[in-house]
Amino acid sequence: MTRNNTDRPGFDWRMSRDEINACPMERWTGPMSVVRTKGELAAAMRKLDGHTLLGFDTETRPAYKKGESYLPSLLQLASDDDVFIFQLKHLGLAKPLHDILADPAIIKAGVSLAYDISELKKLSHFKEAGFMDLGNLAKNAGIKNHGLRGLAAVLLGFRISKGAQTSNWAKDVLTPQQIQYAATDAWVGRRLYLALEQSAGQETA
Repeated sequence: MTRNNTDRPGFDWRMSRDEINACPMERWTGPMSVVRTKGELAAAMRKLDGHTLLGFDTETRPAYKKGESYLPSLLQLASDDDVFIFQLKHLGLAKPLHDILADPAIIKAGVSLAYDISELKKLSHFKEAGFMDLGNLAKNAGIKNHGLRGLAAVLLGFRISKGAQTSNWAKDVLTPQQIQYAATDAWVGRRLYLALEQSAGQETA
């Protein structure tokens, strides 16, 4: 039997900022690897080999002046047990990363993907495949919150920090706070995809 969205609490209304802020804070607590050399890249690819679902995100140095813009600084990929933070200023969009982004057999889950993909293509052109935009999936499920933070609250019951969002992601050495923030965003993307899949399965059961 198919259930209406109104049968699922929280899916027929927008979770307010106050309600989101009332949720407990969570973060990724597993392994986090900052990847900046060819050797580290090769090691990361060995650990990612065989994974068919990855949380995906990018970070770009913020621009504050008119006409100022920057290329993506980081690309984050999260498996079930590791998060890798690739420093693109050192690696560029290396072929192993290019191959993951173009592989239709590997789901890459995140938010606002069209913008991230278009910015990554400024580093190297690729034919994207396997991307799943969580905002679009949420909209199709009747969820009114489409951003990463709101979706985490609605679907997972916790909130994530946005404290490092406007920091300088182009720094040569990232701070522990930046690493934690970047890793958590990618981890949550993967968790949200699984939650949305489970919800869709329950609705059609």
